[in-house]
Amino acid sequence: MSELSRSEIAREADAVGEGVRYLPLMALTRFARSRPDLLLALGLAVLGQVEIWSREFDANNVAYAALALPMTLALAWRVRAPLAVLAVIGGTFFPSALLFPLSGDAAFAVWVALLVGLYSVGAHAGGWRAVAGVLAMLAVVFGVVAADPEGADLGSYVFFLFVVGGPWLAGRAIRHRRLSERRLEARALTAEREREEKARAAVAEERARIARELHDVVAHAISVIVVQARGGRRSVATEPEEARGAFDSIETTGREALAEMRRLLGMLRTDDQELALAPQPSLHYLDALVAQVREAGLPVELSVVGQPTAVPPGVDLTAYRIVQEALTNVLRHAGPAEARVEVRYGVDDLEVEVTDTGRRPVAGDGTGHGLVGMRERVTLFGGELEAGRRREGGFAVRARLPLASERS
Repeated sequence: MSELSRSEIAREADAVGEGVRYLPLMALTRFARSRPDLLLALGLAVLGQVEIWSREFDANNVAYAALALPMTLALAWRVRAPLAVLAVIGGTFFPSALLFPLSGDAAFAVWVALLVGLYSVGAHAGGWRAVAGVLAMLAVVFGVVAADPEGADLGSYVFFLFVVGGPWLAGRAIRHRRLSERRLEARALTAEREREEKARAAVAEERARIARELHDVVAHAISVIVVQARGGRRSVATEPEEARGAFDSIETTGREALAEMRRLLGMLRTDDQELALAPQPSLHYLDALVAQVREAGLPVELSVVGQPTAVPPGVDLTAYRIVQEALTNVLRHAGPAEARVEVRYGVDDLEVEVTDTGRRPVAGDGTGHGLVGMRERVTLFGGELEAGRRREGGFAVRARLPLASERS
């Protein structure tokens, strides 16, 4: 065996020996952390017994040692049953004080047990129990002072009033602080839960908004594509130029819908800020929307009433989507028809109205998902939406969007 291996073995043996040497201390530390009250009670019990039995042997010492033992050991339950512990201490303190008066040779452990018991009642007992405990202890101590054969004056009563009341008041202060900290922690947890709930609600609302946006984009694009494809198929043999124009419109509509879907999905991706920052649809692009629908074969008239002003972004987008969804419904359900779009700029609100002259099937009474999405959008801004058949024929969608809620 080499010298290196011998030195390594020696170091390992020293490390093991050092660990074994500290095992009792480690065990005592673990015990102190897990059962501090029991360790306190056992320590005071041993200290009291050593102090009492180290005196000159006397019959009173035997009785005093017997009384001091339950007084100190009771502290092991000072947190779980503080009032019962103080009752045990008070019941044994009176006869022990008669054997060794307070001004005489009372054991130090007995005094500590009394003070800790008073503190525990103040710190761990609530309401009337804490008050009853300290009053009973005051009666016991004052009774002992009164029974002192050397007599007692007013100063003695005041002194022991502070001796009894001081630990109790300290316990009450600690209890109040502990309860305040718990209330603050509970409020912090409640606030954190509320923030999490608001964050989840915001995410759900954003997802619902994006879902409505996707519905509007896809429904409009597919409706235009279907109408153009139908027309292109009919004219591909007889009028190839018209069919080519229809196919070009299908390509343009599909490309625009794909770009719009990318923009919406980009809002869900934190690493694609370019898409997320793309401009949103607006009433400024209403001419392009109307032109697209006209290319799909639906004659549309656009009218703007009032002076166009700066409209809040949310209202602007909502108004555009309402017009888009209404025209999509005309393409899908109205059959051969004409449509009219009117945008009215007011001082306090913005109104949009889309009417058509088509004949809808009986089921087309305005209860579809598209109109539900419109109603949700308008309700979000505190507006009003009306949708239904017109007396003169056709269908009408009217929406009023207040501006004050966002401008303020």
